[in-house]
Amino acid sequence: MGKPAEDDKELEDLEVALLLEGVFRRYGYDFRDYSLAHLRRRLRHRLQSSYLPDLGAMLHRVLSDRNFFELLLRDLSISVTEMFRDPGVYQRLRTEVVPRLMTWPFVKIWHAGCATGEEVYSMAILLHEEGLLERCQIYATDFNQLALKGAKEGIYSLDQVRLFTGNYLKGGGRESFSDYYTADDDAVILKSWLKKRIVFADHNLVTDSVFSEVQMVVCRNVLIYFNRDLQQRIFRTFYESLCPGGILVLGTKESLQLSGMAELFEPVCPDEKIYKKVPQ
Repeated sequence: MGKPAEDDKELEDLEVALLLEGVFRRYGYDFRDYSLAHLRRRLRHRLQSSYLPDLGAMLHRVLSDRNFFELLLRDLSISVTEMFRDPGVYQRLRTEVVPRLMTWPFVKIWHAGCATGEEVYSMAILLHEEGLLERCQIYATDFNQLALKGAKEGIYSLDQVRLFTGNYLKGGGRESFSDYYTADDDAVILKSWLKKRIVFADHNLVTDSVFSEVQMVVCRNVLIYFNRDLQQRIFRTFYESLCPGGILVLGTKESLQLSGMAELFEPVCPDEKIYKKVPQ
């Protein structure tokens, strides 16, 4: 009795694979190793929003309409984030990681998959309050050009800022959060001096190689959207990007343990998913 439903699922998986192959060949964006569950959700959303009958119709539209592809690209991009997300992580960064960073004369930090920039600016604020920002260069990368544009602008809604303020205080903030922005109608603009140590750049974790040698890599709540093989490849990229003793910061729902790469990193704060590179 369950066979038709099973056949439907197999057909849908095949259609998804064909669509992703088409996207890769036509535009060079590779979503083929993303989590299938994540892809199904986002593609169904776009089907409904665009009133398309099925994935076959979507494939035709994607290949022939660049503007439609841009819409789909936004759907498949990962941009759910907030300033000082998971405040306990930022407490640990202050107490356990900053003293380690202080041992280097100059610190380079790679925020991989930075989305719209909230966590990048959070890091800049934390480093400023710890007296380290002027000795740092932060590289914030993403493949989504629209998200990068928003990150460079540093403009967020007042509703978001209420959440950000609470996170900031819970994360050990030492000043008034309002010192870091100016209000403008229903939005706030982050102070321009926060951006002086940040370089925003186009980089695709899936298809691009090692970014630079850095003292810390921050990639939070991105890898959960990838399958196991892609996670392993990216962990290897992070390992090769980090200098000896460099720090890796993952999302709280992400883990090295099932990746086959755990031997490359030593836990610093395991509950907060903060690790140190182990030399091979």
